[in-house]
Amino acid sequence: MTPPAAAPAPAPVLVFLDPAFDDGRLADATKPQLMATDQGATRGDGVFESLLAVGGQPRKLQAHLSRLAGSARLLELDIPAEDAWRRAIATAISEYRRQHVPGAETAEDDELVVKLLVTRGVEGAAGPTCWVQASAPGPAGRRQRETGIDVILLDRGYDSEVGERAPWLLMGAKTLSYAVNMAALRYAHAQGADDVIFTSADGRVLEGPTSTVLLAHLETADDGAGGVRTVRRLITPQLDSGILPGTSQGALFTAAKAAGWELGYGPLEPRDLYDADAVWLISSIRLLAPVNHIDGKEIGTPDLRKQLTAELNALYATIG
Repeated sequence: MTPPAAAPAPAPVLVFLDPAFDDGRLADATKPQLMATDQGATRGDGVFESLLAVGGQPRKLQAHLSRLAGSARLLELDIPAEDAWRRAIATAISEYRRQHVPGAETAEDDELVVKLLVTRGVEGAAGPTCWVQASAPGPAGRRQRETGIDVILLDRGYDSEVGERAPWLLMGAKTLSYAVNMAALRYAHAQGADDVIFTSADGRVLEGPTSTVLLAHLETADDGAGGVRTVRRLITPQLDSGILPGTSQGALFTAAKAAGWELGYGPLEPRDLYDADAVWLISSIRLLAPVNHIDGKEIGTPDLRKQLTAELNALYATIG
């Protein structure tokens, strides 16, 4: 018997930033909205951000707006002011929830993916094309939060100093040119893995195609009173190695520091991942995905991964 087809995903909501509409201009996502000659489509010339909204509230909004502005500066794109983005985001979230989640039963039922997109527009355009998209999250991200992922290490082909030596590579910008990242994920899937951690040509740990790398160590130390205390240390690769600053990593580091964790920034090498008590790939949509295996080698133990993931998830839940 053929199983029933899965229900189609709800149509996304599109809101274009338009000076004639203070709160953004709603557009029909089922009809063409972008010119075929737009340089975002023909050249991948643009920037974007993806964030999660829970219960109608966007998370880490200021961090995403700041990173969007930074990416736009690197590409010399003159984008609208933050207030215009905030109003368009509020319109997109409100309209999506009105259409699709009027009676969400749990917080998970009321999660939205909100994308902020900027293209250079068509040749000769007076300014960029900017819009907000609100849509349902895919099931894979939630599943990977719960069950963990297997990853492989892939050489990105650049050394860790390329960002400073060749700024035109835009290593610190979140651009629309994601073909290499998607190719890396397809390669990983063909090898039976879920995701990738990039390494540099000089052997440094960098980032995932769509995520930031975190690792943790638990250590015991003298408490100064004849006993011992447990030291929790959270580490991420250093930012000057040509990686994108992670908004989720930054927010989690702030919460972890307040909770007494010690923090560290690379440089990291693959052996640091293998020796860690836990490793995660963290991103704004999937959140914390614990890494079960790297290149077939188990990281930590299942019980310790579960314990540390629960602790960090509790901290992350406090982030607005």
